Amino acid sequence: MIILNGGSSSGKSGIVRCLQAVLPDPWLTFGCDSFVDALPAKLQTSDGGIVFAADGGVSVGAEFRALEAAWTEGIAAMARAGAKVVVDDVFLGGAASQQRWQQALNGLAVLWVGVRCESRVAAGREVARGDRVQGMAASQADVVHEGVFYDLEVDTTRTESMVCARTIAAHVI
Repeated sequence: MIILNGGSSSGKSGIVRCLQAVLPDPWLTFGCDSFVDALPAKLQTSDGGIVFAADGGVSVGAEFRALEAAWTEGIAAMARAGAKVVVDDVFLGGAASQQRWQQALNGLAVLWVGVRCESRVAAGREVARGDRVQGMAASQADVVHEGVFYDLEVDTTRTESMVCARTIAAHVI
C-alpha cells in the first residue's frame, strides 16, 4: 500500500497517474475525491455528510465518517486479498485521519507519503482547475500534515509529478 496525503491541489492525483506508469506491477488507485463523488447527493451538502464552506473550509459529520470507515475497510480488504493499492487522501484531521487508516491497515506494509506544495502555488492550481471551492488549497496546505508521520515526503511546488513518482517508486521497488 502507498498512502499519499496532501492538501487540495497539491498534485497527488498527478503523482498517482505517474506511479501507475512507473511501477512495474499494476496498482489500483483510490482517492478521497472518488469517495466524496460516490456519496448520495444529500450527504454532499448536509451537516451529517460533508460541507464545503464558501471560504474553502471543509467539515464532515457522523454519516460521512461511518461511510468513510466502510470505504477504508474495503480498500484494506483489497490490499489483504493481494491487490497493490495507492490511496490519494486529504487528512483533514491530521494525525487522527492517519490513525483511522492505521487501524484499518493493521498488519499491512504501508508507505506513508506526504505531498507538500506551497500554499500560493496550490491556490493557483485550484483556480486553474475550476472545480474546487477557492480557499481549500490554502486552508489545507499545512493542516493536513499536522501530527502526521511519513516514510517519505515530496514537494510538488517546483518538482514535476513524474519526478515525485519515481522518488516514491524507488522506495517500493
